[in-house]
Amino acid sequence: MTTVRRTFLKNTAAAAMAAALPAVNFAQAPAPARSNFAPQSGAWRTFEVTTRVDILKPQGVSKVWLPIPSVNSDYQRSQGSSFSSNGKTDLTDDGVDGAKMLYAEFPAGQPQPFVELTSRVQTQGRAVDWSKKTAVREDADTLRFFTRPTKFLPTDGIVRTTAQQAIGNARTDVEKTQKIYDWIVANTYRDPKVRGCGEGDIKTMLETGNLGGKCADLNALFVGLCRSVGIPARDVYGIRLVPSAFGYKELSGNPASLKGAQHCRSEVFLKGYGWVAMDPADVAKVMRLETADWIKNTTNPVVAPVNKALFGGWEGNWMAYNTAHDLALPNSKLEKLGFFMYPVAEDAGGRFDSYAPDDFKYQITAKEVRI
Repeated sequence: MTTVRRTFLKNTAAAAMAAALPAVNFAQAPAPARSNFAPQSGAWRTFEVTTRVDILKPQGVSKVWLPIPSVNSDYQRSQGSSFSSNGKTDLTDDGVDGAKMLYAEFPAGQPQPFVELTSRVQTQGRAVDWSKKTAVREDADTLRFFTRPTKFLPTDGIVRTTAQQAIGNARTDVEKTQKIYDWIVANTYRDPKVRGCGEGDIKTMLETGNLGGKCADLNALFVGLCRSVGIPARDVYGIRLVPSAFGYKELSGNPASLKGAQHCRSEVFLKGYGWVAMDPADVAKVMRLETADWIKNTTNPVVAPVNKALFGGWEGNWMAYNTAHDLALPNSKLEKLGFFMYPVAEDAGGRFDSYAPDDFKYQITAKEVRI
């Protein structure tokens, strides 16, 4: 079958100009010394991110779904993608959350099925100025949507009880959010043994008392607790692209190989500030893994600036895919995904393990383009 090639870059002239400029090779650059973690907005960076999937031993019809950056906001400009494959391809979305994806299907007997996707995005850091309020508007239906319960994010029972205990007598949404953020940092922990980014089943976490996990667990718990007390909140699923400018190894991506660099962040909508960045899970990651010893308090000089900055900000070395929960993949009869930030593939033998990228196999790389 002839290889299919498609391009849908939104700004062809700008894309061509950027492609002619040299890419930055972070793999050979020395890591900066760790410094005060203080991301700021204002400096846009342009990245091209390439994901390739090869089905090594297909059984019958094979199907692949690749997440496409679907977020356009004050911190990310998704500028389109190009792709190639020797299968039938379709650009589609989940039909609910607006999670865009490339779907590829291969007939039984297709030799060496593959699909490759390259997406271009611009990103910048975020840092809310708590001293300044503005008249930020958001659609009422959107805000209701991001307070809804989902399969893994219930908002009643033990979830609501836990949130109410965490917020105590806090009155404003900012105060409540700070209390919940602090509760997550104080009571949960990064568990390196959890596979991938975790599952995000927050009710089970609370009922069992097992509050260890990874980003899709800890940030999901933060989002669920916020929603349960009426604060609009959402997980933002994405991937780290390049090293941290502040020298934090655990807050970095290796652009030469981004397998395992997927990372879930979160946002809350606060009156006077709009959608505000949050990432208590990364505080837990720094506490557990940034140094040889597990740091158990947020006053430690390695942790303190991260804990402060990630309440209201994040670094722009990361790309967002989508904010989708309980996602049904088009053309799949198997169970819904809790979230979608990994390549997904199925064949007659069932769904492949997205946490084992060498099994079917996939690779993700990134390069920064200076414009």
